[in-house]
Amino acid sequence: MRHVAFQFGLRALVVGSLFVAACAQPAQPPASQPQATSAPAAAQPAASAGGSLVFFSNQFKPVEEQGKMQDIILKDAPVKADYIPEDPGPFNDRLNAEEKAGKVTVSLVGGLHGDMEPFVRAGYLEDLTPLAQKLNDRGLAPPFMELARMGTKDKTYYIPWMQATYVLAINKKALQYLPQGADVNALTYTQLKDWASAIQKATNKRMLGFPAGPKGLLHRFFQGYLYPSYTGSSGVVAFKSPEAVAMWKDFKDMWQYVNPQSTNYEFMQEPLASEEVWIAWDHVARLINVAKDKPNDFVLVPAPAGPKGRGFMPVLAGLGIPKGAPNRAGAEQLIDYLTQPKQQSNTAAQLAFFPVTNAPVPSELNPGIKLEADAVQKQSASKDALVSLLPIGLGAKGGDFNNVFLDTFQRVIVKNEDAQTVLEAQAKTLQGIMDESKAGCWAPDPPSDGPCKVK
Repeated sequence: MRHVAFQFGLRALVVGSLFVAACAQPAQPPASQPQATSAPAAAQPAASAGGSLVFFSNQFKPVEEQGKMQDIILKDAPVKADYIPEDPGPFNDRLNAEEKAGKVTVSLVGGLHGDMEPFVRAGYLEDLTPLAQKLNDRGLAPPFMELARMGTKDKTYYIPWMQATYVLAINKKALQYLPQGADVNALTYTQLKDWASAIQKATNKRMLGFPAGPKGLLHRFFQGYLYPSYTGSSGVVAFKSPEAVAMWKDFKDMWQYVNPQSTNYEFMQEPLASEEVWIAWDHVARLINVAKDKPNDFVLVPAPAGPKGRGFMPVLAGLGIPKGAPNRAGAEQLIDYLTQPKQQSNTAAQLAFFPVTNAPVPSELNPGIKLEADAVQKQSASKDALVSLLPIGLGAKGGDFNNVFLDTFQRVIVKNEDAQTVLEAQAKTLQGIMDESKAGCWAPDPPSDGPCKVK
């Protein structure tokens, strides 16, 4: 899971749908942004072969972002495209309505992985396997191509487009205390704990930090990083497993070296900038200001690995073609164009999403953007990378789902309750949420037939 001349700070570090879909706390409204207007579905002209095509997306709806997408990213595209962004609800409604009516006006759709899943289930997206094979030389990250197959072995339902994610930001002052033999770009959680311990012994300060405040994203750390790394699960199937008990005990051991103000931290760039902490995990959008303001003082690196791999949660967006698209050939040309190195880098520079390919990040980018882009690419390309998706299918129960992990954290880590006892109790709440929402399992848990089950 790139941010430069796009005035990231002025956007309150909320990248439109990036935070709406991936970062916002439950019951927290989306960040206020000027919104682009789009005509209703019936008013949108159908694209014809050889003419302009409709590129419909739930990304980059704010006016400034829509303008950059249309006027900069798509400026030199081989096919004239009308970029029409919409909020997730109307986005889903229009595509569903067009497919059911058999009157499709959209030739290309762009959305997050979880947005594509219901369209695949309904049979509304074309198989893009031939195009994926053609684009093989782009170096599309293997974990992302696996996700694009949506659980099948021989079909590809979208082409990865761009990503955001969560990484570690490190003040260079901490590097002198790095444990012997540790690679800062390939850390383990044990090494991170030992590193924080060494810093505390040398400085008498707890300099490791996590965004555990009311609006922080600590729940994503458990769902996409700690649970996958220790259990190989997204945190549902293996929620109360022996590996999960060991994980919580290890995290409790690490917590003694974590800055006690972490339970108040929301955006980690602030305590990093003030040097309250030297090492912090957070979303790239909540680290960007310190990376841009002090690029010579920090390094950004992949998240640590555990016994099962280097779990990480990409905010992955893809490009799909609806069945019945009026200009499929043009849509394929546009996908080819948007995955070329220049446009992958341009999207990073202009719109705060990083490449999903091995496209080099231009050195002329803002140094802070380059720091983040390098860390994001290293993380997704790690040999032990283990992708964990954002929760899928929870609907209105998403906030309750997040709270299971936050409540477990409070009881085990903050209140020092027994991990096994807490997990047994919380597992009942978790299973109730899965049953009520009827949400199936998502990666890295295997697909389920019906609601995902806690073992």
